[in-house]
Amino acid sequence: MKHFKVRLHLITWTATDDPPAGGALEQLVPACRKGDRKAQKRLFDALAPKMMALCLRYLGDRPTAEDVLQDGFVTLFSRLDSYSGAGSFEGWARRIFVNTALMHLRKTDALKLSDDISEARSLFTEEATPVQQIGYKELMELIAALPSDSRTIFNMYVIEGYSHKEIAQTLGLNEATTRSKLQRARLRLQEMIKEREKK
Repeated sequence: MKHFKVRLHLITWTATDDPPAGGALEQLVPACRKGDRKAQKRLFDALAPKMMALCLRYLGDRPTAEDVLQDGFVTLFSRLDSYSGAGSFEGWARRIFVNTALMHLRKTDALKLSDDISEARSLFTEEATPVQQIGYKELMELIAALPSDSRTIFNMYVIEGYSHKEIAQTLGLNEATTRSKLQRARLRLQEMIKEREKK
C-alpha cells in the first residue's frame, strides 16, 4: 500500500492552470499514483468545485462539507491504485465522495430513521409539484435546509440517480422507508417553496 502525503487547503484553493477536461482526468492518474504534486494539484483543481457542491448537498453546511471534502480527497489519493480505468474517473471519484459524506452522516447519527411506514400512505399526493417552477440555486438552498436523513435520501435518489434498492442497501434501511423519506422530502420542499412564494 502506498502512502500519499496530501496537503489540502480548502478554504483558499485556487486553480493555477486550466483544469483538465473530459478524459484528461484519466491521464493525470498515473502521475498522481507516482506522487507528482503538480498532477495531484491539477486533479484537485478539476474535481474540488464539483465535489464541494456534492458535499454541500449532503451535509448542508460549509464547514462540515469542507471537512468531508478533505477526507474524500485523502481517500481518493490513497485509493488511486484501485481505479481500474473502466468507466469515467469522475464517476469513480464521485462514488468516493458520496460514500465519505454518508460515512460522516452515519458517524454523527444523522441517518437514524425511525418513522413508521404506515404513515407513508398519507403522504402521497397526485398534485403537480411546485419544485418544477424554482431555480437551481434556490432549490439547492432549500435542499440544504431539509433534515439530514431526508436530504441524504433526496440527494441519492434525485440527484445522484441511486435506486431505492441501492439507497436501502447503502444506508441499511428497507426500501419502503427510503420511499417514505423521499416523499416527505418532496412534500417539505413543496411547503418551503409555497412559503417563499407568499413572501
